Amino acid sequence: MSEIFFSGLEDLIMIKKLTFVVLLTLALASLAEAQTTNTPSPATRKRTVNATPNPQPSTAQDEATKQTGNKQAAKKKDPASPNVLEVFEALLDGIRAADVKVVTGIYWNSPQLVLFNNNGTVTKGWEQMRKNRDSSYPDMKDVVLEVRDVRVQMLGREGALITCQWTQSQNFRGAEETASGRMTLAFKLVGKAWKAIHLHTSPDAPDPSRVMPSEQTTPAPKP
Repeated sequence: MSEIFFSGLEDLIMIKKLTFVVLLTLALASLAEAQTTNTPSPATRKRTVNATPNPQPSTAQDEATKQTGNKQAAKKKDPASPNVLEVFEALLDGIRAADVKVVTGIYWNSPQLVLFNNNGTVTKGWEQMRKNRDSSYPDMKDVVLEVRDVRVQMLGREGALITCQWTQSQNFRGAEETASGRMTLAFKLVGKAWKAIHLHTSPDAPDPSRVMPSEQTTPAPKP
């Protein structure tokens, strides 16, 4: 009787052990499945990358703006500023106002200054040019000076030629007078200022007696 009892008890204990092992196995299996389901595999795991945006290519408008800015900067650095044409216009305004100071200030203050005048004379040196203006300008009134066909030819960064045709009328010592002709002005950049270093004027209608027969537009009368 006792042997049967102990035998049955052992069987019961064994069954309980087996039951516990089975339950523990099922629990571990469920936990492993849950971890597998919730944890992404290395192949499917997403990566966060902070990418640096690539610089946008310059548009045609941006490039044109850049080039314009470069040109403007270069222009500001150009020692030949102000424009030589502005100096020429200032000279014309000085003549119209019969302003000795303005006109003589635009010419090169040097003994090497040479002017070929409209009347055929030659003025040499700045001092002589100033004396000529001092003696004539105070007697000039109502000066009207017009220029046309103005052309500027730059000779590098420090030289320029300006040519034009001109017509000038004025009252000189109470008498009305008018003349017209052609003019060439040579300018040089002296320091940071444009200076006229040579003037050459000639009349539109020169005296035929001063023109060689081979250069006359109409045949010279036979003696």
